[in-house]
Amino acid sequence: MYPTRPRSSLRTAVVWEVLRAALSRRAEELGRPVLDVLDTGGGTGNFAVPVARLGHRVTVVDPSPDALFALERRAAEAGVTDLVRALQGDTQTLPDLVEPAGVDAVLCHGVLEVVDDPAEALGQLTATLRKGGLVSLLAANRNGVVLARAIAGHFAEARNALGDPDGRWGDSDPMPRRFTVEELRGLADAAGLQTTSVHGVRIFADLVPGVLVDTEPGALEALLALEQAAAEQPAFHAVATQVHLLAELR
Repeated sequence: MYPTRPRSSLRTAVVWEVLRAALSRRAEELGRPVLDVLDTGGGTGNFAVPVARLGHRVTVVDPSPDALFALERRAAEAGVTDLVRALQGDTQTLPDLVEPAGVDAVLCHGVLEVVDDPAEALGQLTATLRKGGLVSLLAANRNGVVLARAIAGHFAEARNALGDPDGRWGDSDPMPRRFTVEELRGLADAAGLQTTSVHGVRIFADLVPGVLVDTEPGALEALLALEQAAAEQPAFHAVATQVHLLAELR
């Protein structure tokens, strides 16, 4: 079961499989089937609703009221309204919204790129975790954008991204910052987290023409299998669009 539509699953399949397995292991370790999960920046519920469908309680904190409205509608359609709670806020207001040491897992997907202080934000998130709790950390990969801009023919932008400390290709780049695997590991370590696995996400999916995937019989399934096979191999982490870290609170 992938969280999104088949075409979109190319972008979420690796993260979802890692997350689903990790939640299952944690529930077994704790001896209780229902976990308390915090999804910060979870928006419309691409992961929150599927996690709730597994039977876990999910609190989504997001600054957008429109996104939270869409989340509630999606939760209702999936029949998990009683397991999904929507709260308007961000990492800075998190201490006012979620009790410290009150959740078993945190999803932080696409958040550290846009906050003012990534280290502070991750610290706020880990403060909500119970000991041994999980963190699913997904962020834009600095090295991956260099390859993407070069393949698109934007060579000057690729060079800019290569040398920019935030991995931005220019003033028009909509992404405030990107990270390397080493930088994400460093942030996790400083927040008291122990990284247990690293995966490259969207290694090939953003480079393969969509028309090929949509028209060739079996191409989507084959590309999904390729993404999952390459995701754990460090050699491919540098070219992935995103990097996914799974970590535990020490």
